[in-house]
Amino acid sequence: MKKIQMVDLQGQYQQIKEAVNSSIEEVLNTSAYINGPLVHEFQADLEKYLDVKHVIPCANGTDALQIAMMGLGLEQGDEVITADFTFAATVEVIALLKLTPVLVDVDAETYNIDIEALKRAITPKTKAIVPVHLFGQVANMDAVMEIAKEHNLFVIEDNAQAIGADYTFKDGTKKKAGTIGNVGTTSFFPSKNLGCYGDGGAIFTNDDELAHTIRGIVNHGMYTRYYHDVVGVNSRLDSIQAGVLKAKLPLLDTYCEARRNAARFYNEALSVSEHIITPTTSACGEICDTCDCHVFHQYTLQITNGKRDALHKHLLDNGIPNAIYYPVALHSQKAYADTRYNESDFPVTNELIKTVISLPMHTELDKEQLEFITKTILDFVD
Repeated sequence: MKKIQMVDLQGQYQQIKEAVNSSIEEVLNTSAYINGPLVHEFQADLEKYLDVKHVIPCANGTDALQIAMMGLGLEQGDEVITADFTFAATVEVIALLKLTPVLVDVDAETYNIDIEALKRAITPKTKAIVPVHLFGQVANMDAVMEIAKEHNLFVIEDNAQAIGADYTFKDGTKKKAGTIGNVGTTSFFPSKNLGCYGDGGAIFTNDDELAHTIRGIVNHGMYTRYYHDVVGVNSRLDSIQAGVLKAKLPLLDTYCEARRNAARFYNEALSVSEHIITPTTSACGEICDTCDCHVFHQYTLQITNGKRDALHKHLLDNGIPNAIYYPVALHSQKAYADTRYNESDFPVTNELIKTVISLPMHTELDKEQLEFITKTILDFVD
């Protein structure tokens, strides 16, 4: 059996080696390292794939979130609501911009922002909602957009983990994750479903004026060289990373389906245990051939018999990498603790941090590896 990897980037590279090497060689031969032709070509390709008017590449996913908020003109003290159970980058940029982060609990099944908790958190100071499409599953965007419209709020989609996912609205229409709100953001960190070989990110919007503002912000606030019209930052996707992403983008749907197939295997094998809660999808409650709202950036279980930490060690001892995303809730982090929060406001998050564990999930998993992983878990948990 091949060595099991949490993310097998080397195995994936071997399948696309020729295309990736060709792109990198093109950059080296032209020396167009910053804002070169491949950046513009990838941008156009991604706009077509997402069916969105504007993609603005940037240096990383965290910058993408910060720049999106800057572009919307949010002001110091404005409240921004987001989920408590996610990576810190989401709330980090809110705090960096001197906005007021408001953390709310998540849904027990999807781990995405809880709609009723979101409604309760809205005040006259609320200006934006940041739904996080956690682990690859799109949040309940029908409800989020209805709430935003009712209260005149911006919606900033944190799509760092769900690029390639589709959201089906109640009327049957579909949109790509990240293209539903006022603005969407993503990360191209190497382990993402669409990852480069360094850091990278992008911002998506159908708003022409917002796109124009953001294009200035990412480039020191310049539209004309040395003329600074807005306060900006230095956040650019370099040409080598764009070349890698351009080579990978045509395979993104294939990558997502490979992840769904691995998730189906995990679910079928592990659902026999009464001590394991396997992931569901918001579309139909299971992983079926028509569910495209989840692209399984992570495959995350809940272990309900108190053996999560012991299982984590047991898997490592047996050569199976795994991770706990996330061991500490954001409202409990020193950087974001606030007297406004009560533990009773976060029952789901507080349970998840004690029970979740994420298994190897990538495009190169084979049946032998999946069988070994699931058997090792069942033998231990039960």
